[in-house]
Amino acid sequence: MGDFWKMGSATKLLLLSITLHFLILISHAFAQSIIQISPHKIPNRKIRVDDDGLYCDSWRFSVETNDAGIWSYIPSRCVKFVQDYMTGDRYSSDSDVVSGFCLDFIKTFNVSSDGKDAWVFDIDETLLTNVPYYEAHGFGSEIFDEKSFDDWVDLAEAPALPASLNLYNELKQLGFKIFLLTGRSEFQRNATVKNLLFSGYSGWEKLILRSHLDQGKLATVYKSEKRLELVNEGYRIHGSSGDQWSDLQGFAVAERSFKLPNPMYYIA
Repeated sequence: MGDFWKMGSATKLLLLSITLHFLILISHAFAQSIIQISPHKIPNRKIRVDDDGLYCDSWRFSVETNDAGIWSYIPSRCVKFVQDYMTGDRYSSDSDVVSGFCLDFIKTFNVSSDGKDAWVFDIDETLLTNVPYYEAHGFGSEIFDEKSFDDWVDLAEAPALPASLNLYNELKQLGFKIFLLTGRSEFQRNATVKNLLFSGYSGWEKLILRSHLDQGKLATVYKSEKRLELVNEGYRIHGSSGDQWSDLQGFAVAERSFKLPNPMYYIA
């Protein structure tokens, strides 16, 4: 190092220039070796506008997580996707998984002998599936027609959702008091009871339908009020199952709530 300072100014500048140039070359080569990636290895994260399957799967995810907010009908490009989902293995598999988590949860505590341990079920797309109706109505791509759906309810032919029937029977066997809380109206009680029995359900504690005083209320408000009535009667609502967030949210909510899949319609 001492020899460097004995050199002339011109020699020093030359050596410094050569050293700096050499360092720049090394730095550039080193940087390229680290960050240079072949173009074919870079994933294309942008969804193609013509990739309906990918878009609709992401749309369904947003619906289930409630990120989509209020919506009236499914996108027209997703009709085939929703049809395949509802009539294929994925819908039943997703329902089975939710039911499995419910069963895992109920194994964590012992049912009391006082008869106050309760579970609340919605009915449509929770205990019963209306897929046969929606097959004739675009799987949710059409604006909801109350008259035609009421006619379908009167037939009392909606099949049970197998995963929910299994959970229902397990809860009943364990000694839970089961409450059915539906957005259906009181005039549909007989058809609803007939359909439930036809599909294999029995032994519920109470079937709660909308009275004339409940008409016009948002589902979240109506169902919260009915749950509060149960709580005031001394029931402990350990679990609640429904296909809509409005079945589960609000006040007097269950200790744990379980959302079942439903990409066909939204109820506030």
